[in-house]
Amino acid sequence: MLMPVLLVKKAVFHRTPALRACRAGRLSVFVYISVLLICAAAETMAAPSAEVAADCGTVVMARATWDTGWFQAAVFQHLMTALGYRVQPPTTMENAAFYRAAARGGVHMWANGWFPTHNRYMAAPEVKQALDIVGFEVKAGALQGYLIDKNSAAEYGIDDLGDFKDADIARHFDANGDGRADLIGCNAGWGCEALVEHHLDAYGLRETVEHVQGDYAPLMAQAVERYHNGHPVLFYTWTPNWTVGTLVPGKDVLWLNVPFPSLPPPQAHLESQTSIQDVPGCIQNPCAMGFPPNDIRVVANRAFLQRHPDLQHLFALVEIPLDDISAQNARMLDGEDDEDDIRRHAAQWIAAHRRQVDRWLSAARALQPAKASPAPDPAGATSPDKPPLLRVVTKRFEPFVLYRDRRYIGFSIDLWTEIARSLDMRYELYGVNTIAKLLDEVERGAADIAVSGIGITARREKTLDFSYPFFESGLQIMVPESSASLLKTIVHKVFAILISSELLFGVGVFLAVLLIAAHLIWLLERRHNPQFPGPYVQGLWQSIWWAIVTVTTVGYGDKTPRGTAGRLFGVVWILAGYFVFAYFTASVTSTVTVQELHGTINGPEDLYGKRVATVKKSTAADYLTMHGITPVFFAEIDAAYHRLVSGDIDALVFDAPVLQHYAGRQGRGKVKVVGLVFQEQYYGFALQRGSPFREKINIALLKLIESGVYGRLHEKWFGS
Repeated sequence: MLMPVLLVKKAVFHRTPALRACRAGRLSVFVYISVLLICAAAETMAAPSAEVAADCGTVVMARATWDTGWFQAAVFQHLMTALGYRVQPPTTMENAAFYRAAARGGVHMWANGWFPTHNRYMAAPEVKQALDIVGFEVKAGALQGYLIDKNSAAEYGIDDLGDFKDADIARHFDANGDGRADLIGCNAGWGCEALVEHHLDAYGLRETVEHVQGDYAPLMAQAVERYHNGHPVLFYTWTPNWTVGTLVPGKDVLWLNVPFPSLPPPQAHLESQTSIQDVPGCIQNPCAMGFPPNDIRVVANRAFLQRHPDLQHLFALVEIPLDDISAQNARMLDGEDDEDDIRRHAAQWIAAHRRQVDRWLSAARALQPAKASPAPDPAGATSPDKPPLLRVVTKRFEPFVLYRDRRYIGFSIDLWTEIARSLDMRYELYGVNTIAKLLDEVERGAADIAVSGIGITARREKTLDFSYPFFESGLQIMVPESSASLLKTIVHKVFAILISSELLFGVGVFLAVLLIAAHLIWLLERRHNPQFPGPYVQGLWQSIWWAIVTVTTVGYGDKTPRGTAGRLFGVVWILAGYFVFAYFTASVTSTVTVQELHGTINGPEDLYGKRVATVKKSTAADYLTMHGITPVFFAEIDAAYHRLVSGDIDALVFDAPVLQHYAGRQGRGKVKVVGLVFQEQYYGFALQRGSPFREKINIALLKLIESGVYGRLHEKWFGS
């Protein structure tokens, strides 16, 4: 028995703060041996599950299903790691599942508790006696309410939600033609859905306001687009959320008041809390939001906190400004939405608040020597049951996935529909807003498959399985479509050469040297040669004529120097003329060459020296930078399209199918895609590791290709 004990000791001794304390003599030998045996049992008996207690020195944390809260989880993960803990990557969990699992000890904590919204989860006796709520990441800053664009509020005199009872006001916010204002609200099944529905009844808005429900993220993306196009918008949102980072309250939009406090019966006792002082961007102060404010707090297993008072103290100290969370959410919307991006955002936030963070960590470390020996956490919580239908998650990526009229369409959606039909699969489709959440939904089992334009990469293959590639993609180049006639093109090029800076500079140098030569010959010949008259204006004019015909080697001979000095200068000027005229010729030639370089673009090698645009944080941006081409960056592809059509840029480099889709539809006759696809990549459907559906989907996909269905779908969305 000695060898196993020694092996266990070697495996766990250096990883556990309590055992390090034991090593220093702060714990008795008896306690040391007891802890050693307990940890050995935990490591040998525990099963690899999110619901199984972690081994000694490890923190098992969870995070919420809304990706706008993942930034806070990443910050806490960094901080706990800095204290010397080994923190498992956060497990994404539904609210009810987390509270049950944390009460049983299957997970230790999360940073996504919303109170009073989550009071109902804490009310269960088995939960209340096992969990503690610690600290205030955001104190009373998690707001909910209705927003309207600032211009419409001023134009139509809108002060509160009750003004939408006026049909004339409501119709200005109607996007689908039914005469009612479109209120972008809550997804079916969300907790806020019941409150929005209650408000529509309580304020008598059923006849004039439609609660628009679908997938919140793409609906809000459309609302943002409508706002930027100058149309009125009305929507529900919460903070922190990317929406208030994109449409800023007080600058772009305003919080609406509600006519009077009204909440559903279970929350009626909170009605007095729905009027909030000093809300930035609210039409009135105090602001009658219609929803009570929420505190965002850490929720942790009580026994875990008792074993780790340093972590309990850390959780009580950490505060993350609401504006910082909203700004990070906006960065995710702007394309920085990968797991690596979120972790980087957290690290950058910690670096920007280094002094405060160091104070938190120092205060927590002061409690570490007094920590009790860690014991294995009890397990027993069960994972949420899988839904009866196949759950399919998607994300907008035109033309693979588009969101139109509250439903998803696109090449990937059509292809998946055909696969599901051939396999007689029943499924439900829902959308998310970031690539990180798209892949996380599948990895953690909330979704069975992800359908979009998902690049198959080595890093993603470590945690996911992929179908056979269904689309070979890559980068391509789009340029403006030239519709001018040949004569017009020639005239345009000649005019461009004549006004070019290179040619104008060459002409200027030539004229300056010519004037100098004319003055010299006049000064040398004016006293004894009547061909160069003494009066300045008349004499200079004749001298300029002599200088021109001499330097160009025309040499009419109507004016010749007579003095020795004049003739010597004439010889010098004749010889210098070869160099002066050669310089002028070279200037013209270089101008024509430069103009030609700005001409035809047929591939990546033609991009050097051009005004090239792309979307930041994209494969195209990485490619151009790597190859020494400094592009003009745009946050959205639509802005790049506009600048290309207007002629502000020479070429746009981006994903080939995206450019092909635009060139064949909205950009027809305005732009064209040129050259071959380069920097190839492949798209596939993402599934869980070991998914039983992978082989079936692969076979169905091959059959669709062989039968020609795939080809028809491809032509439908990308043209021939």
